Amino acid sequence: MKVICIINLKGGVAKTISAINIACVLAEQYGKRVLLIDNDKQGNTSKFFGLHNYDDLSIADVLISKDTNTLLSVLKHTPYDNLHLLPANMNLLRANKEILLDVSRPQQTRLKKALRAMDNAGYKYDYVVIDNAPDLNMSDINALVAANDVLIPIKIDKFAFDGLDQLREQVEDTREFNEDIRIAGCFITMYAQNNVNVQGHEVIQNVGLPIFKTVVRRTAKVDETTFAGLPLLAYSKNCTAAKDYEALVAEYLNL
Repeated sequence: MKVICIINLKGGVAKTISAINIACVLAEQYGKRVLLIDNDKQGNTSKFFGLHNYDDLSIADVLISKDTNTLLSVLKHTPYDNLHLLPANMNLLRANKEILLDVSRPQQTRLKKALRAMDNAGYKYDYVVIDNAPDLNMSDINALVAANDVLIPIKIDKFAFDGLDQLREQVEDTREFNEDIRIAGCFITMYAQNNVNVQGHEVIQNVGLPIFKTVVRRTAKVDETTFAGLPLLAYSKNCTAAKDYEALVAEYLNL
């Protein structure tokens, strides 16, 4: 089981869309068993699949429960056979506070232990893809501690590189609990063939982080998928962004 953490401390860079479509490409094109984890209190990944609900258990319960098997009660089926979801809602805000107040047990390793317990219980996934909030709260730190690979989506604008140094420092700090973590690479989203994006693409080569060659091009189809509740492969498999996410996953798998 490989755990992919999709994170950027800047909002509006297509973290959720990227997590959904990377997970769907792995599940649908490669036939991999994938668990998609919504680790953002906004719950947009959960809303995308129509699985946002305050009456059901969520990742908040996984993080605050002393029973590492709680995760097994939270898993949700999506319309895609190989893709399951661990949903989130605003209860994650409360869970982050409770984790900090609970000093009776480790705070940073809860998600990692829950994923290990799930795997030991026979729920075998090839990949876990985690969609994170633009933050470094305890749930995000738990995601990094559980991760093998960190993928950083970047939208080229004036603030594109804000927070990258802090994120890199946090990844290094995480090695105390997770020696295997690596930043697999940054990838550009919402790319357009204009001076800003071309120049920004050149600048990003010098930030000291690995960069994927694949860029995800801007298309209105991405916004449409959020209303349709369908990943790009199902909504418009021949559009540019769908092809780009296929190429991005292929590049990642060949690292």
